Amino acid sequence: MQHYPGSGIVNVRDNKMDKVPMTVNGENQLRQEFDKLKLQERPRIVQAIAEARAQGDLRENAEYQYAKEEQGFIEGRIIEIEGKLSNAQIIDVTLIPESGRIIFGTTVELLNLGNDEKLTYQIVGDDESDIKLNKLSVYSPIARALIGKEVGDVALVKTPAGEAEFEICAVRHA
Repeated sequence: MQHYPGSGIVNVRDNKMDKVPMTVNGENQLRQEFDKLKLQERPRIVQAIAEARAQGDLRENAEYQYAKEEQGFIEGRIIEIEGKLSNAQIIDVTLIPESGRIIFGTTVELLNLGNDEKLTYQIVGDDESDIKLNKLSVYSPIARALIGKEVGDVALVKTPAGEAEFEICAVRHA
C-alpha cells in the first residue's frame, strides 16, 4: 500500500491493478449509466434486433446491421463501466475533517496572480474530470501542483504558455 501524504489518495495493489480514486458523485454517475444501459438500452436493442430479423434477409438489412453495431457498443460500455467500478477507490471527502489542505475531492478557490482571475475547481478522478464543469483530474498539472497546499499558499503551475501562479483562497470539502 502506498500513501501520498496530504493528498487523501492511497494506492492499493489488488491483482496487480492500482485502485483509481473516484468521488461518491462520480461513482453514482457511473452506476446510473450502468443501470440505464443494462435495464433500458440492452432490452431495447435486443427487441430491435428481433424486429430486424423478422424482416428476412439479414445481409441487406440496414436496421439489423445498425442494431448489431449498437449492441456491440452497449455491451462494450457495460464491460468498461464494470471494470472502472471494480478498480475504483471511492473517496467521500465530506467524511474527512477539514484542514484547509487541498486533497482529492476538495473544491478549491484560486486567484490567478498573473491576471487576477478567480477560479473554482474540484479535484476529481480521471473519469469525472470536465473542465467545462470546473472538475480537474487529480493527475492534471494544475491539480498536481495544488495537492497538499493550504489556504494562503501559492502554487506554481507549468503550462504550455509558461508558468502560472495561483494563490489558494479557500478549500471546501463539498
